[in-house]
Formats: sequence, structure tokens, C-alpha cells
Amino acid sequence: MSSTTTEERIELTELATTDRASLTAYGTDAAQNPDEVPEDAAYSTTAIPDGGYGWMVVFCCSITAFWSNGVINCWGVLQAALLDSSLRSVPTSTVSFVGSLGLCLSAGLGIFVVQFMRWAGSRRTSMAGVCLMSASLISSSFCTAEVGALFGTMGILAGVGMSMVYTVSNGLPVQYFSGHLGLANGIVKLGGGIGGCVLAVAIEAMYRRVGIAWTFRIQGLVTLATGLPAAYMQKDRVRLRSVPLVDTSMFRSVPFVTVFFAGAIGSFALFVPPYFLPLFAQSINLSSSTGAGLVAAFNACNAVGRFAAGPLCDKIGPVNMFLITMILNAVSMLAIWPVSDTLAPLAVFAALNGAANGSFFTTLPTVVASMFGPGRAAVAMSMAVAGWSGGYLMGSPIAGYLLQAAGGKQQGGQGLGVEVYRPAIFYAGGVATASSLFVLFARFKMAKKVVEKV
Repeated sequence: MSSTTTEERIELTELATTDRASLTAYGTDAAQNPDEVPEDAAYSTTAIPDGGYGWMVVFCCSITAFWSNGVINCWGVLQAALLDSSLRSVPTSTVSFVGSLGLCLSAGLGIFVVQFMRWAGSRRTSMAGVCLMSASLISSSFCTAEVGALFGTMGILAGVGMSMVYTVSNGLPVQYFSGHLGLANGIVKLGGGIGGCVLAVAIEAMYRRVGIAWTFRIQGLVTLATGLPAAYMQKDRVRLRSVPLVDTSMFRSVPFVTVFFAGAIGSFALFVPPYFLPLFAQSINLSSSTGAGLVAAFNACNAVGRFAAGPLCDKIGPVNMFLITMILNAVSMLAIWPVSDTLAPLAVFAALNGAANGSFFTTLPTVVASMFGPGRAAVAMSMAVAGWSGGYLMGSPIAGYLLQAAGGKQQGGQGLGVEVYRPAIFYAGGVATASSLFVLFARFKMAKKVVEKV
């Protein structure tokens, strides 16, 4: 938003005075005379190093994002495996609710995790999140035939853990980066995209070789072994400020409100493709391994979208990038997926929608951070992400209900064809279109010129 005027930047309330320890960045005199230091000095963009140890933080956040996003984006592969083995008699919509509950909690608990971070710090918060994710996977291995227990393990336990890891990975780079914030966010989200790509193939292979129970166990143990050291390296640059649970003053900003609703509405469509691609592939007579490969391709392009969106946010503006993202998301679902009755167009859809899907998770946090600045970014992002809770909880199950209503079978079914999936596809494409209209309104509310960087 470098081209916007001072009045167009959204600073609605005075920020709290920085603690005395953090003022040492301005020298001994500043520490001894805090009244002479600008308010919130440690959080100002001039105090942010824009690099240094921040690159280590970004790398470690990308590792923890690898595992958290692997759990989120690969639930479709796990869901197909469960429906193929221990949960054959359970409706698809019920099993998809397990993953959706975890997604909902990972988004909705962010506003509470921010408060926990202020007390425990980013390092301990991230370490706790990794431990909970690992515990959820290992405990799930002992209840693969009990869908009720899976709601507690892969729903509640995984959701709390993912929320901790995700909130830290969103908020910590803001402490270290300003001019390169988009790039930093892109690298973090790239780790998540790679996790989804690698784990989609690995989970399918492990399921075929060792069964669903050991697939959960192996994933949980490796998450703990690699994620815990990475979480330990994630330290705060400055002591976190006292922030409200919800800063209602932010809702006085029309651009923030429209961006908030764009994210909340768009989230209903985000996980419909990766959750249903394996079942959709079976319906057009493709093998389960091909379905897992399509999810891997989706997640590979998701990783590219996550990374590429970062520098593009810095170059063309985060709001502009957000608008492009949502338009591509809608067009790919409405124009390509409904006619993908063979592997080739389905692969094109997986690539384009995966890239747009990944870009969403990089651009929206960058948009919010650019609106409110580093001092208020954590609470602003947690509020924006909390808005995704409804879509995370109901987005995929609604698609599942529409699939069943159109005649789809609960295990997917070979040879059902594209027709039974079209109601679910048009539903996802419709909400993506509505989201893009909200972003369009926010874009022209903030700047009238079409080519302006916003």
C-alpha cells in the first residue's frame, strides 16, 4: 500500500506504550527516557530489521507449517482411506465433518491463542501446538474405526494444535519484516504447500503398505521429531503487547470489513477441491493412486501459489493480488471443474485452483498486516482468520450433502460421472465468486485508479 495516502492507511486507535526493555533498540538514552521515544517504537516499521534472525524464524515457521498444512490439506486422502477401510458404513459427509471441525478450530481459536502467546511467548506456543498435533495423529491410530473418537482426536485435539502453530507462523514474521513481509509470508506458506504435496503421496503409499493405523502413527512421530526443534527456534523479537481479545474498532474500517467478509465467504470453497478430488477421480474411473496424485498436484501448485503470491504482494500490492486470487479461484471451479470428465482437464483444474488456493493463505494475512501495521497485526489477523471458522466447519460438509442429494455414493463410487458432483462444484464456485466481489469492492474503496498499487 505504498502508493496510498496517509489518510487511506487504517490506524484507528492509539497503540499501547512499548515496554521499557524493548526501547533499548533506540539506545541507552531512549531506555532511560522513554517519554522521548515515539509511542510503540519497537513496533514501528523503522525498528523492524527486515531480515537478520528473521530468516531463521521464517525457515522454522515453514517447517511447522509443513506439518500443520499437511494435516489440513491431506485430510481428503485420509478420508478416502478411512472410507475404503475402517469406516465403510459411515456417510462421507460425517467423515468430512471430522476434518472440518479441526479446520474450524484451527481458525476460530486464533483470537484466544494470541492471548496465550502474550503469556507464554511464540516459542512455547508453537512447541505446544506441535505436541498436540503429534498427539492427535498418534491417538487417532487407535480409533480408526470409531468416528466419534476421531472427532475428539483429529477434530478437537488437532484443531487446537494447528491453531497454535498457524497463529505463530502468521504473527511472528511481522515482528521481523516490513518491506519484505510478502516474501517472508510466502516462504512460510510455501512450507505448508510442500507439506501438503509430499504428504498426499506419502500418506497414500503408507496406507497401501502398512494400513491406516500405522499411517497415522508414522505421521505423528515424524511431526514431533522434526516440528519440535523448529518450534524451539521461533523466538519473539520484542515482548508481545497487551492486546484485546477482539479489537472492535477495526470494524469501523469499511475496507477491513469487506476483506473480512471476503475471507469468511471464500473459506467455504477452499477445501472442497482437495477433500473431494480423490472421490471425484474414482467417479470418472480413475484409480485411487491417481486421485492421490491429483491431490499431490493440487498441493504442489498450492505451494507455488503460496510462495509466488508473497513477492507479488510486495510488487503489485496485497489487495490487488487478493482480487486476482479470488477471481482465479472462482473461474477455475465454474469453467473447468464441471467439464473435467477425463484426467487432462482435471489436472488443469487441480493446478490452477491449487495455485489460487495457496495464494489465498499468503495474500490475506499480508492484506491485513498492511492495513494495521505491525503493532496490531497479530490481533487483526487472528480476527480475520476467526472469520473463516464457519466456512472451515461447514464448507466441505455442505458439498458432501449436495453430493449425496445428487445421487453420489458415500464411498465415492466408480463410474458415477461428473453430473452428481456438479451441484457441489457450482456451490463452491458460487461462494468463491461472491468472495471476489467483496474484494473488488474493498479494492475500489481504497483506491479508484485501476492500475494503482494497493
